[in-house]
Amino acid sequence: MKLVHKNIEKDDSGSMGLIPEEPEDMWHAYNLITEGDAVTASTVRKVQTESSTGSSTSSRVRTTLTITVENIDFDTQACVLRLKGRNIVENQYVKMGAYHTWDLELNRKFILQKVLWDSVALERVETACDPASNADVAAVVMQEGLAHVCLITPSMTLVRIKIDITIPKKRKGCVQQHEKGLNKFYEAVMQGILRHIDFNMVKCVIMASPGLVKDQFFEYMMQQAIKTDNKLLIDNRSKFLLVKASSGFKHSLKEVLQEPAVMAKISDTKAASEVKLLESFYTMLQLEPSKAFYGKKHVMRANEALAIETLMISDKLFRCQDTLKRKEYVALVDSVRENGGDVRIFSSMHVSGEQLDQLTGIAAVLRFPMPELEDSDAEEDSENDSD
Repeated sequence: MKLVHKNIEKDDSGSMGLIPEEPEDMWHAYNLITEGDAVTASTVRKVQTESSTGSSTSSRVRTTLTITVENIDFDTQACVLRLKGRNIVENQYVKMGAYHTWDLELNRKFILQKVLWDSVALERVETACDPASNADVAAVVMQEGLAHVCLITPSMTLVRIKIDITIPKKRKGCVQQHEKGLNKFYEAVMQGILRHIDFNMVKCVIMASPGLVKDQFFEYMMQQAIKTDNKLLIDNRSKFLLVKASSGFKHSLKEVLQEPAVMAKISDTKAASEVKLLESFYTMLQLEPSKAFYGKKHVMRANEALAIETLMISDKLFRCQDTLKRKEYVALVDSVRENGGDVRIFSSMHVSGEQLDQLTGIAAVLRFPMPELEDSDAEEDSENDSD
């Protein structure tokens, strides 16, 4: 994302001009734009004109509109952000108050106006505009006949392509059919890797599967690379890391990212640090449950006692339509930071974020034990039972 201009007033209202340059920037925009914000951008509008003879013709014109956002829709697969709202600035083609829907376009500037640029929104702009935060890890999770080629960026796990090919079973007299199907599948996965992984950017490609599928595929790919003199694959051979996974489905990435060999290889990426953080939270939950809590009520109470050492919060919670709720979560983030705590905002498009969302989207590791929080739960349970 490119920041073109920033104009924030003393009361934290104001506007920013931004240009989304990568598909992932649409995800950042989705987390930035909330209902009630004003967005100005160039868009195409269908316009009907009537001639002096009374015949009408319709044409598509490009114009600049400013709408008050009423509806936001994000397509996670295509990384397309669609906004709908009413026009609030005089325009020769569109009446004031008329509805308009548009998709934000890559490499086309939009201006975002907010009544309040809170700390979470400002941090999101900073993250989006950091050129170092691009995808530097790729993963291929596979099993016979099924593979997912993914890019792991600081904000999301993007499935670039899903390959699903039926492979005939290995029966007597049908071995050739099985081999043929397997080679067809391997070829499709190899083409998926070549088409969707930028080896100039990616420093590690995790290949994961149950059994020997990954090893056999890797052997096939390297043989093909030598046969066709594919320098790209040959030169980047050392970037491939082969590890075990329980399946070829995207969710098995969660366990793959926890592998010590994988952690060591991608240790300086945000994805790895989030996985590590969640892992230590679960360990704490087992060994010292009075120092690890999840759920809004417990985390808020722990913060009142200035007990939070690390706050983990899902970006999903900041996208709630209830502005008071958002303010509450932003105030919590600010308070934890002011009191010297560490705040990690997890992306709900990451496997680690999906895991945190299952834990209500908010969790904390405390500086000191607070057994009274556990006790309050027990008291509430007994009260409910007596009711």
